[in-house]
Amino acid sequence: MPLIGYARVSTEDQTPLPQSQALKAAGCTQIHEEQASGGNRARPVLARVLERITKGDTLVVVRIDRLARSLSHLLEVIERLEAKGAFFRSIQDPIDTASPQGKFTLQVLGAAAEFERALIRERTKAGLVSARAQGRIGGNPGLRARDPAALRKVRMARQDGYMERLGETAPDWVPHVRRLRPDMAWEDVLRIVNAPLPEARRWSQSRLLRAVNAYVRDGFLPKAVLGRASRRDTDDRLPAIVAAIKGADPDITLQAICDRLEAMRERTPRGRTSWQPSSVKMLLERAEKLGFL
Repeated sequence: MPLIGYARVSTEDQTPLPQSQALKAAGCTQIHEEQASGGNRARPVLARVLERITKGDTLVVVRIDRLARSLSHLLEVIERLEAKGAFFRSIQDPIDTASPQGKFTLQVLGAAAEFERALIRERTKAGLVSARAQGRIGGNPGLRARDPAALRKVRMARQDGYMERLGETAPDWVPHVRRLRPDMAWEDVLRIVNAPLPEARRWSQSRLLRAVNAYVRDGFLPKAVLGRASRRDTDDRLPAIVAAIKGADPDITLQAICDRLEAMRERTPRGRTSWQPSSVKMLLERAEKLGFL
């Protein structure tokens, strides 16, 4: 079972060496180091690790705070790993999702997160009931009066909140969009984005396009990704899709590509729903001849 280490420091003054040494001592065959704030969920190295990790792998950190600063982010990462059949382990914390004890700890953490959300909802409801009982009307007075400055402030706050939520999901879709557009049609890009994601986190095309437009507007993606997709011969479509999957993860196995294509409900060249590694190998060879790889 391959162990893949992830080490993170917040500033350039810090060194990831102690973490890397601990990860190596724990048996990690690969160690990825990153300098980034723990509050930033859109970390390129972490995104790459999560994209390339495969079934049976275990992501290992020295401490939980090296991976995530919030319980919601931790559970989100573990959910992504579980969707790929991978595991998570923290050396200094009692979490190892490959063990029954670790799974139990994870369930407790998930229950605690849900309890915290329920408490916040109840406090909000209680506050509104108390305000109404005292004759106060909830909400922003400026909004009730349709004040332009208040309306503008709310619009900006909503936009900031939307961009913050996009930042949390960026590792799921930004690398694919940057690499595949405008050479590939949006329908195919969407299926490649959604294939490794659990059902609850999959994108619709309209939602993905809205996100891409927002990132282009703010300069996080080049305007070219919104260009019209070039027409592609029908015979070239499958090699292009297989090349896109391989390009996202050069170390991916032929069987893993088969699993990904089946998750996309992509049919084989002969119209079958079940993929074989030999078919993928043939398409990869064709993709290389066509210059897709």
